[in-house]
Amino acid sequence: MSQRAQMEQHPRPTLLSDFILGGQDGLVNVLGILLGLVAAGTSSQIIIIAGLSALAAESLAMAAVAYTSTDARRKLYASEVDREEREMREVPELEREEVRVILRNWGYEGEEVEEMLRRVEAKPKAWLDLMMAFELNLSTIAPEAPRTSAVIVGFSTLLGHVIPLLPFFFLGHQTVLAAFIAVILSGITLFLIGWFEAKLTIGSLWKSAVRMTIIGLGSGFAGFLIGHFVSTL
Repeated sequence: MSQRAQMEQHPRPTLLSDFILGGQDGLVNVLGILLGLVAAGTSSQIIIIAGLSALAAESLAMAAVAYTSTDARRKLYASEVDREEREMREVPELEREEVRVILRNWGYEGEEVEEMLRRVEAKPKAWLDLMMAFELNLSTIAPEAPRTSAVIVGFSTLLGHVIPLLPFFFLGHQTVLAAFIAVILSGITLFLIGWFEAKLTIGSLWKSAVRMTIIGLGSGFAGFLIGHFVSTL
C-alpha cells in the first residue's frame, strides 16, 4: 500500500465546521432576503417564492462549493505528498535539514536532534507525515470527504433556510409579524449553534453563543436596511 493510500485511511473530521458553515450561511442569507422584502412592502406570496428560490439555489450552490473546495484540498495534499516523496529520494540531505529545523523548534538540541533525526529517517512514513504536518501544515483528506462535505453543507444550508421561512407559511398576509417571529427563531437557532460549537470545542459557552447570534442577526438586519432604503426611493 502506498504512503498516500495509508494516510487517506485516517481522514480528519470536519463535520462540525461543515454543519455550522451551511446552517449559519443558509439562515443568515435567507433572513436578510426576507427582512429586505418585508421592509420593501412585498406581498407574502412573493416573499415565500423568493425564499424558496433562494433555498433551492443556495443549497445546491453551497453543496457544489463544499465539494469542489474539499476536492481541491485533497488534490493539493496528494500533489504535495508526491513532491515530498520525490525530494526524500532525490535531495535527502535537504529534507534532513528541514527535519532538524522542526526538531529544534520543539526544543531538541545538539545530539538529541541527530538521534531523533536517525529515528525519523528510519521510518519513511513517519518522515513523510512529519514533513506534511509540520513543514507544510497540511492534513489528510479522505477520498470520500468531498461527497460527505457536500451532503452536510447542502443539507444544513437547506435547514438554515427553512427556519426563518416557516412563519411566512402560517401567518398569511401578516408579513411584519412573520418577520418578527422569523428573527426570534433565527436568534434562538444561532444561539444554539454557537453554544453547540463551544460545547464540542473550547471556549465560553455563553460568549460563543452570543457572538454567533449577534453576527448572524446583524448580517440579516443589513437586508432589512437595504429593503427599507430601496422602498423609499
